[in-house]
Amino acid sequence: MKKINITKLVLFLVALTVCSCNKDFLERKPLDALSTANPLASTNELRLYVNQFYSILPTQPTTVGGAGIAFDDAGTDNLIFSSVNTRLTGQLALSNASTLSGYTTIRNLNYFLGNYKNAVGSQSSINQYVGEARFFRALTYFNMVKSYGDLTWVNKVLPEDPEVMKVPRDPRTLVIDSVLNDLDVAISLLPTASNSSSLRVHKDVALAYKSRIALYEGTWQKYHKLKNDKFFTIGITDAKIQAYLTQARDAALTVISSGRWAIHNTGKPQQDYSDLFTTYDLSANREVMLWRKYNIADNIGHSVSKYTSTDGGDLGVALSLVDDYLTADGRPFLGTERSNAQQIYSKELLASQRDSRLSQTVGVPGQPLRPVNIVVPNYPPIDQTGFNRNTTGFPLHKFLEYSSVPATSDDFKSMTPAIAIRYAEVLLNYAEAMAELGGDATLIANALKPLRDRCGMPAVDFAREYNTAADYPFKNLSSVLQAVRRERRVELACEGFRVDDIFRWAVADDLLVGKRPLGSLFVGSDMATQNVPTGFYKGALYYDTAPTGKSINLYLTGTSGDAVRYIDPFKNTLPTGYKFNIGRDYLLPIQQRMLQLTSEKWVQNPGW
Repeated sequence: MKKINITKLVLFLVALTVCSCNKDFLERKPLDALSTANPLASTNELRLYVNQFYSILPTQPTTVGGAGIAFDDAGTDNLIFSSVNTRLTGQLALSNASTLSGYTTIRNLNYFLGNYKNAVGSQSSINQYVGEARFFRALTYFNMVKSYGDLTWVNKVLPEDPEVMKVPRDPRTLVIDSVLNDLDVAISLLPTASNSSSLRVHKDVALAYKSRIALYEGTWQKYHKLKNDKFFTIGITDAKIQAYLTQARDAALTVISSGRWAIHNTGKPQQDYSDLFTTYDLSANREVMLWRKYNIADNIGHSVSKYTSTDGGDLGVALSLVDDYLTADGRPFLGTERSNAQQIYSKELLASQRDSRLSQTVGVPGQPLRPVNIVVPNYPPIDQTGFNRNTTGFPLHKFLEYSSVPATSDDFKSMTPAIAIRYAEVLLNYAEAMAELGGDATLIANALKPLRDRCGMPAVDFAREYNTAADYPFKNLSSVLQAVRRERRVELACEGFRVDDIFRWAVADDLLVGKRPLGSLFVGSDMATQNVPTGFYKGALYYDTAPTGKSINLYLTGTSGDAVRYIDPFKNTLPTGYKFNIGRDYLLPIQQRMLQLTSEKWVQNPGW
């Protein structure tokens, strides 16, 4: 299928960003044109122009429940807000379809790539900014593919012609192949760096993203094809899928073999992991490859710590995630050991019992919470309202700046960085691609060993860690692939990866449909004994029924009289569990006017 050029993109921009398409708009100068007669005439202009695209990189949230790294797992089996995620619960409608705003970015990038040769200056500098533009074009397309699947690949600027847009979408594989080609060009042009102090994209960042994107597409195609649903590319061969996985493995291995990066490990297994996410300046940190810096002195901040420092934030870590951390000696946390630990609140979280990444992600009583010696209380604030409330009994503490008064008190005063990519993910991408390709288990275990070493855990033992419990969703996977997926979930917990992983593994039917994420044990633990007016909770907690004039403020599994009852935040909201539509919701809908503007050459996504 032919590749379509920028004419159609210009028309997309008009159709998608203004209410009506009019001649006046089309006659204006391009929004991305510079004021000089000879645009992009110097390397400084190239740098200033490319700077705008760094906004594509992930940020930290500025509101409770808002989009951003710390809260992007919300609605999955990792993290629960009091409000449900409408997409994951199958509540989206065609009227919710958004504009394909990424094409605006593509237009601007293509303008740059069509004009950068005007620049005079150092060739190495020119190469750097062209490499960055190729990188951001690849990233923008990848983000759109994740949302919409098939797209039309647009790669240059042509005169405006309404007929050019009347063409079908290209298969997602063509787009991803073009994305990977853009990354290959970026890799060849970008400078080599051994730290992230420039805050700019470099060669190893492009390689790391190549490993991420190729792994995503390879597993998306593999597992949706195995489900024989409507979301894989018809006719794709196993060899093509293997090629994506091979590219993911090789890109990651190139970064690993360079020796320039390493897992942050100062020999403090109960602190090093959490410190990574609360260190304001990561320039010299060998694990962090690309990140966004915040500085409230420049009025650049976010609000994560304001909300999580209440031990609430109107969110909570889900029981499913807590359960997936291994014991301190590297076994699945199951059976009597699990049920006994749950009887005393927080015992199951302790580093003496479990992988210490758990107690560095979830708040444990006695840990610092806010300045002036305020610590995490003995029991979580499940009786509060608004952002003071904890939804599951497991407070999120990853990213918390507990020693900063401004960060814990005010909006836009948090300065924990937004990490775009770190070496840990490269190791995980390599391990997963190797596992999918049937690679050497010893090499996979060795790739994961630095992650285990940091938190004081024993090295990977695939047999010892194999979870065959009847209710474990990945019990039928090989022991190697199961361990890799669990390690990924634990290491990257609450960093915004979970939705992508659920979608590319095609496991929404196993993890979402008909299920509700739960919280900590309440009835059957000492938490329930605190439910008295004179106890920790200020006033009674009402569940099952409430007195006249009062309302239920805590939903539990089971029924009154059951000996074991877990916090069940969505029991009333989602009585039959998530209704994710597996024949529709893996992709978002296309706006109807988009279909009309292409004379119906673009077709609607499956199920919409």
